[in-house]
Amino acid sequence: MDKFNTLTGIAAPMPLVNIDTDMIIPKQFLKTIHRSGLGKNLFDEMRYDAQGNELPDFVLNQPAYRDSQIIVAGDNFGCGSSREHAPWALLDFGIRCVISTSFADIFFNNCFKNGILPIVMPQEVVDALMEDARKGANARITVDLENQTVTTSDGQSFPFEVDAFRKHCLLNGLDDIGLTMEKAANIDTYEAQMAQSRPWV
Repeated sequence: MDKFNTLTGIAAPMPLVNIDTDMIIPKQFLKTIHRSGLGKNLFDEMRYDAQGNELPDFVLNQPAYRDSQIIVAGDNFGCGSSREHAPWALLDFGIRCVISTSFADIFFNNCFKNGILPIVMPQEVVDALMEDARKGANARITVDLENQTVTTSDGQSFPFEVDAFRKHCLLNGLDDIGLTMEKAANIDTYEAQMAQSRPWV
């Protein structure tokens, strides 16, 4: 998992509330067990018409937001079924951070496990960030995980809270496997001891 420290990038404004996981990655794309390749189908039914042509009004199809790395979203982002493909699709597109007033619990947890930082902010702060995001590609938002701040293109800075353990994992690029591998020396020592004391196991 890639480390997350400081991210400065284009933020796409998505004020729609209750964006669920089926909107993020529709069910027909859930057959794969691979994390890569889902970005092209992110928000598929919102991005494309029935013939597969881009819908120009959708924010990520607009030239200013094609390289977005941040989404500023409406309330209750990631609700619906508990599909890990949703953060996989976001990450494969290039999204590393989502800011909203609230998230569905399972989606929120899955983001951290896949290198995406979900940030909960008060409505008035999300409104200010949404307005800044509407300025387009020239307005870059900076997310500083170490110092736990989000800074707008004109220098307004807002603090955010994040669980200390999850912060540690993101800063060091540790997913569940990475956390286990941190204990590799202890595991090897234990296995060597068990091989001597209980060779029949």
